[in-house]
Amino acid sequence: MKVPKRLQPLVDDGLIDEVVSQLMSGKEAQVYVVRCGNELRCAKVFKEASQRSFKQAVQYQEGRKGRNSRRARAMAKKTRYGQKEQETAWLTSEVDALYRLAAADVRAPRPHGFVDGVLLMDLISDGEGDVAPRLGEVALSPEQARDYHDRVIADVVRMLCAGLVHGDLSEFNVLVDQGGPVIIDLPQAVDAAGNNSAPMLLVRDVDNMRAWFGRFEPALLNTDYGKEIWALYEAGELHPDSPLTGHFEPDTLDVDVMELMAVIDDAREEAEERRERERDDLEDDD
Repeated sequence: MKVPKRLQPLVDDGLIDEVVSQLMSGKEAQVYVVRCGNELRCAKVFKEASQRSFKQAVQYQEGRKGRNSRRARAMAKKTRYGQKEQETAWLTSEVDALYRLAAADVRAPRPHGFVDGVLLMDLISDGEGDVAPRLGEVALSPEQARDYHDRVIADVVRMLCAGLVHGDLSEFNVLVDQGGPVIIDLPQAVDAAGNNSAPMLLVRDVDNMRAWFGRFEPALLNTDYGKEIWALYEAGELHPDSPLTGHFEPDTLDVDVMELMAVIDDAREEAEERRERERDDLEDDD
């Protein structure tokens, strides 16, 4: 096919030998199958900010820090320079995430470079060399659903241990190759420790997986791995090999705190009433 304009510099530099086909066009990027030497890879061409339809960037960008204090201040003030730096942080977030996930042994595409808004990474293929199907396109037996669910949850745990939450995990962001599920699409990945939405996003990711796999194995619908995983993480007790039960018992400490605050408020009101009575008694004595 004709080489797209954004890929031409990579062809000129010898990073891509041939553009084979367009794989998809999404809300944030266009993805092409390219040949690099003897290997087929993906080239993900991120759209400019004005062309993206992804509207929740602010929520996902919380916790992403500039590379130095000047950049961070500019990003916070939303100056023209800061907006440019924020755009750079958005574009490089998936690259950074993929390298971190590779180090954490999460099943995700390996990155092979990032040049001028184009990410080169593994092409996830099926057993016959074709592009692997999305999880949402695959029918599963109850046993496969349980197995794949467990594998995805294990990768979610590894990801969280590496400090990341996917933030948009669903049956559309998981491919299935010969080895099982492969997590893809991470431009919105959030910093687990620096983003106030991280707990909600983590639980939502896990609940999405529960709902999908539960179509094939209804027993999974009774599990609550998301809250269990986050509780372990928040307590500093989550590890890549942490045993999980799929059940979560809410901490009653919050209820106890509310009761304690009520007792304190009652005591405060009683003290105030006592002081008022004492003032009234003094006035009567006068």
